[in-house]
Order: sequence, then structure tokens, then C-alpha cells
Amino acid sequence: MNITNSHKFKLVIFDWDGTLSDSVARIAISMQRAASDHALPVPAYDEVKEIIGLGLTEAVFRLFPEASREQVFALQTAYSQHYRSEDSSPCPFFPGVEATLGYLKSQGYALAVATGKSRAGLDRVLQSLDMKYFFDGSRCADETVSKPHPLMLEQLLDEFGLTVDQAVMVGDTEFDMEMAAAINMPRIAVSYGAHHIDRLRTFEPLACLDRFGDIKSQLF
Repeated sequence: MNITNSHKFKLVIFDWDGTLSDSVARIAISMQRAASDHALPVPAYDEVKEIIGLGLTEAVFRLFPEASREQVFALQTAYSQHYRSEDSSPCPFFPGVEATLGYLKSQGYALAVATGKSRAGLDRVLQSLDMKYFFDGSRCADETVSKPHPLMLEQLLDEFGLTVDQAVMVGDTEFDMEMAAAINMPRIAVSYGAHHIDRLRTFEPLACLDRFGDIKSQLF
């Protein structure tokens, strides 16, 4: 993609769940129901928040470290079924997200998503929101390496033909900040998502935002 804007950053990469989409509760409930289906200890809401951002396999292994591979597969399947059953209507965006994304797009930024969601899950929600072609690129956990490994960011840089200092990662978890820090990509943290902002500050983000719309002040 040929990006012609004159801004310092050419590409803004967003996490999805907990950064753009207010979906933490739906994820937690779906995981709790999956555990109940298989007579496993039901994780607390805050425990599920800890794994948001990871790929589903990595998330289940962290929540249920004693589970066998067969149990992990069964939990993944049950979680996906519960989440899809709730996903007939997409989770709302956080306040200011839609307007801000539209503004950034109008100013010539390329926009991308780097998410722990599956490709099917991200495509489904983008289709539901009529935003399938809004983002210029995306990487999902089931088609690359899960966060916090930085491979999905490296792949996006290659796709857009950009250097690491020409892109910025925006996220709500340690996994987002850690994968960006691993390749010295600039990063912006939001305080309203899954992980407490103090944990994100340890990765020295450019800014810690309480409102999504405030990202404009960091990009112009």
C-alpha cells in the first residue's frame, strides 16, 4: 500500500477487544460458560481479563494449566460456540472510537488491527459492522504467533513497507505493550480496557489515554 501522508506515523495498529470494542464482559462470560460445560473450575471475571489479548489456545492453557490437550480443545470449542451465540449483535465500540477512526482515516493514516481474535471472529464482526474494508490490514492470532510475540507487528510492517518508527501500536494490555516494545515500536496505552494502566506504564508508552479520542493529540 502506498501511504502518502506527511505525518510522523504512517500506520496506526489497534488491538480490538478492550481497545476498540467493549467486549471484555462477553469474553469473560463465554469462557466461564465453557468451563462450566466441562465441569472445570469456573474462572473469576478478573482471571479471564488477565488473558484477553492472547490467542485462544494460549489463553486456555493459562487459565487451566492442569488441563489436558483434549480438555483444552474442548474448552476452545465450547468458548467459540458460546461467543458466537452472543455475537449475533457485535459488541459496541468504546465512546469516541468510531468518530476518531473515521477522522484518522480522513487524514491519510493507514489503519490496521492486531488481535488475539481468530480470523473468522474478526471477519465476522467487521462484516456485522460494515467495516470489512475500513481497515487496511490485520493480523489474527490463529494465522501468526500469539501476542506478546511481535511477529504480527513485523508482518504488518512488511505488508505496508514501513520501518518500525513509522507505526504505532495502541492497546489495553501488557501483551500489546510487550510485543511493541520487543521491536521498539512506539506504543500508546488506553486505561479503560482489560489490564490496569499501571501495568502498561512499565512498558513506557508514549501516552496513557483515558479516552480513545485523545489519541488525536498524540498523532498530530
